Amino acid sequence: MQATKKVIGDVFDTHGDIDLVYAPAGILGSQAAFDEDPAFAAKAFDINTTGLVSACLVVAKHMKAQGHGAIVLMSSVAGVRARKDNFVYGATKAGLDAFGQGLGDALVDHGVRVMVVRPGFVHSKMTQGMDAAPFSTTPEKVAEAITEGLTKGSEVVWVPRLLALVFTAFRHLPRRVWRKVSDR
Repeated sequence: MQATKKVIGDVFDTHGDIDLVYAPAGILGSQAAFDEDPAFAAKAFDINTTGLVSACLVVAKHMKAQGHGAIVLMSSVAGVRARKDNFVYGATKAGLDAFGQGLGDALVDHGVRVMVVRPGFVHSKMTQGMDAAPFSTTPEKVAEAITEGLTKGSEVVWVPRLLALVFTAFRHLPRRVWRKVSDR
């Protein structure tokens, strides 16, 4: 943690006010790999959640002191309702998503915004070789949505937007129904 504080502090000290911190980090992994190697599951939490939480708290302190800035956190629709075929990944993103929302609430009166981005399946190196999910998107579309969200002052951005409606419904399905729906 001391190294994180020093590196981020040095960036703020060297470059002055920082207007935007974009914090994309993540490994997907498979549930089978996590089941086989619980240390790998813990590593996924370290990468997808823990590291971002500690770094963003340091960034938040600096942005709060300067009185402005925006932090963009890459969550996932998987964090809204974890599927049984990769619940470890979903849990890492759920933790990050909740953290981002809470951090945004804590900073709103200090001129600092936090935007949580919830993409669905993105065609990228991370998903290469996987079957695409419905409503798949591209990194370029995610970038456009982030830019639009920052311009509008959005707190949560869904990519594509239709997923906001889909997951509103999914969130309210009984668990036994969700188990069947999330099998694909």
